[in-house]
Amino acid sequence: MRSIAVHRSPNQGFTLVELLIALAIIGLITLLLFSGLRLGSRAWEAVDAAALRTGDLRLAHGFLRTSLSQMRTLSTTFDGEQILLFNGDSRHIEFAAPLSDRVGIPGIYVLRLALEDDRERPSLVLTRWLFHPEVLAGGDDYPPWEPLERERGMSLAGFETDMDAGGGAFGRTLLLEQVKVLDIAYYGLADGDSEPQWHEEWMKQTQWPFVIRIRLWSQTQTWPDLFVDLPVRR
Repeated sequence: MRSIAVHRSPNQGFTLVELLIALAIIGLITLLLFSGLRLGSRAWEAVDAAALRTGDLRLAHGFLRTSLSQMRTLSTTFDGEQILLFNGDSRHIEFAAPLSDRVGIPGIYVLRLALEDDRERPSLVLTRWLFHPEVLAGGDDYPPWEPLERERGMSLAGFETDMDAGGGAFGRTLLLEQVKVLDIAYYGLADGDSEPQWHEEWMKQTQWPFVIRIRLWSQTQTWPDLFVDLPVRR
């Protein structure tokens, strides 16, 4: 009995089974490739979002350091009383410092930094008045300045957090949203002190503190405490 040998012709091609297996392998490779791309895209978006949040916190810290280190030791008259242009507690601070010509009118401003709880999203907001009697007296579209004290001057939440008025002489700027922690402390010789020490507030004093410590965290980021030596005589 003769055996019959079966030889595939060189031009015969792949069988249906082989073609299906090849297509399945190609489909699996494509799926893995797109899954990897999607995962990489999500990871990049997460890193980018974290960088933006960290960047906002870093910018806020940088502004605080710069403005406080350039603080001016000025005084003014309010209700017939000579007062220092400096007051603060754990959630507010007010002082005089210059601002660049990119913000409002170039010159010295009374700057008030406050934690505002509007819409249940605590935010760090900067309010500024140009240090000029007519501006401090207020205008048709912005409030007069009053010293930051426990009894008054604490809240400006009724005004928009991003606004300019009086030709740029008054304005409000949102520095940081979703603030988790804001704690300000003051080191110096408060009235009645025999030696410098830390204080939770610095209100209606006759001299400036020496050092400011600010702890500022967002809901998603922490940051080392900021210590700023004020340009005052000791």
